[in-house]
Amino acid sequence: MPELPDITVYVEALESRLLKQTVNKLIITSHFLMRTAVPDVQEIVGEPIISVHRLGKRVVLGFPRQRWFVLHLMIAGRLHWYKPGAKVPLKSSLFQLHTDAGVLTMTEAGSKKRASLHFLEGDAALSELNPGGLEILDSNLAEFSTRLTLSNHTLKRVLTSPSIFSGIGNAYSDEILHHARLSPISMSQKLTPEQIKSLYESCVSVLKNSTKSLRLKTGESFPEKVTAFRESMSVHGRYGKDCPVCSTQVQRIRYVGRETNYCPRCQTNGKLLADRALSRLLKSDWPRTIEELEKK
Repeated sequence: MPELPDITVYVEALESRLLKQTVNKLIITSHFLMRTAVPDVQEIVGEPIISVHRLGKRVVLGFPRQRWFVLHLMIAGRLHWYKPGAKVPLKSSLFQLHTDAGVLTMTEAGSKKRASLHFLEGDAALSELNPGGLEILDSNLAEFSTRLTLSNHTLKRVLTSPSIFSGIGNAYSDEILHHARLSPISMSQKLTPEQIKSLYESCVSVLKNSTKSLRLKTGESFPEKVTAFRESMSVHGRYGKDCPVCSTQVQRIRYVGRETNYCPRCQTNGKLLADRALSRLLKSDWPRTIEELEKK
């Protein structure tokens, strides 16, 4: 799923192309995409786009009279941009938004149809889609600490909860925790003040640097290669590969279709966290430490 760095670069690319552009035509080709249309979404035809911004992991296009075109890409949704005169693939596009500057489309890989489009009227209606997570890059350490310790959950769960922190998902939570050298299963209310400070600084550093890196790679182009797995990542998507800090093999925990990657030497004092699938299968043969794993 595209997270804060990816959505930020999407928004910047859309803002430079769509701001003040008038919608000439809108084609919705997917019956699954449209979730809310009050009023009729076709009423944006002939209207100018007056704002583009991020709302958590959503992309929002603003129109006059407080009307909002809200896109949630979920896991497999991706945005595409076609210059005037370019052939736009109708079959694979979930929608086409035509302007004089070009055409914005959206695709979704797979068959689960999770991506969504809402067309809303009024600031209150838009606020209902905001899960309320703290924008870490706009916060200070005290605000971060308060939000982190409101409930006692694992750091992985807290960082990826959109009602607690905004824009962080599976990928960047792995990267942040590795940067902070904290276990994904550490409990949020058990951290020391020094650990909380380290986690806050890691959040800021990873999110800012990742966004900067994506900007540089994208340049003036439209961001097409949006993925949760990047070669520059330290642990996410790198199961079995060497940690760039200590060269220990990156490990994983899998649960309900989600994989958490971590370095046992950097983050868990050499302990291997139980994988729900393999540890149950191997039982007493499941290695508990890096040393046991290397022997096996």
